[in-house]
Amino acid sequence: MKIGVFMFATDYAIRIDELAQEVESRGFESLFVPEHTHIPTSRESAWPGGPDLPQEYWHTHDPFVSLMAAAASTKDLRIGTGICLLTEHNPITLAKQAASLDFLSNGRFELGIGAGWNAEEMLNHGTDFKSRFKVMSERAKAIKKLWTEEAAEFHGEFVDFDPVWSFPKPAQNPHPPILIGGESDHTLRRVVEYGDGWFPRARGGFNAAENVNRLRTIAEEAGRPMSSLTVSIFGAPPKSAVLEDYAQAGVTRSILALPSEDREEILPRLDRYTELLKNNK
Repeated sequence: MKIGVFMFATDYAIRIDELAQEVESRGFESLFVPEHTHIPTSRESAWPGGPDLPQEYWHTHDPFVSLMAAAASTKDLRIGTGICLLTEHNPITLAKQAASLDFLSNGRFELGIGAGWNAEEMLNHGTDFKSRFKVMSERAKAIKKLWTEEAAEFHGEFVDFDPVWSFPKPAQNPHPPILIGGESDHTLRRVVEYGDGWFPRARGGFNAAENVNRLRTIAEEAGRPMSSLTVSIFGAPPKSAVLEDYAQAGVTRSILALPSEDREEILPRLDRYTELLKNNK
């Protein structure tokens, strides 16, 4: 099993290029960053994590700019969005951003996607909360076409365009992995339909064997081999026993959380996490 880390890359935390170098030098496989374009000050939508929304949610950098800085300062580190709020992006523009990032990083990018929880935030981008999953799915499917077809076209309820040229194409063949966040059976069906991997959160306890079997069952029902899908656990507990359970269950990658803090806080924590790498071999 691979082990990576994630952090909200903010204006007050360790620089993302410095973090990427420190992460790669210690042997971690990947670095993921979350996304919020902004946070409406009305705060009408309740944050699923509790009553008080951490300030990192409205201080985080653009993920694609951040990940390009991370890629430019490393050689082999995998980089990814954890997650990109696809309900807040034009799919044609995002396809080019992501393809450019993958091309310039020599094929190291993974696109983790989700619909989001903040209704006011996505409404500012023109997405109605009730339609968010349909919007996400259409945009993801359109992006795959833009990545892989010479002259791509898409005609749906929320995305509609006649044949277009869009370059560069990604370095990875056929395209960067699309990892879909969420924990419901609906999410798993989306993973099987058009994704390359599942990106569930570990919060509240995560029975790896049970959940991997859930995905396997839905994949088998759809006629898709489980071997074509990955499972990346977001916010995995930094505990050897838990990570061993994940590995035994067939989890592909565990992603450990880093706080949005400066070097003095982050580097010692990375050193502690490095012990988990030794136990994972």
